[in-house]
Amino acid sequence: MSPAGGEAYQVVEVSPVAEDTLERALNQRAAEGWRFQSLHFVQREGSHRPALAYLFFTRAARARKPAPARPARRAGRARAR
Repeated sequence: MSPAGGEAYQVVEVSPVAEDTLERALNQRAAEGWRFQSLHFVQREGSHRPALAYLFFTRAARARKPAPARPARRAGRARAR
């Protein structure tokens, strides 16, 4: 989704939360051109260890390709019906 500002957003859920899983998700999105914005942990009640994490990324929205131009008709040639 791209708001008027031209930024695209991506949210990635990571579970289980571990150094290698977070690193893998960060490196994969960075290689795709995404910029890391923030990290949010979700904890279960009674536990200090996060149950999952959400990574938030942004990048400039890709411009849509313009529709192909129609070939111009040549003047002086009538179209058969």
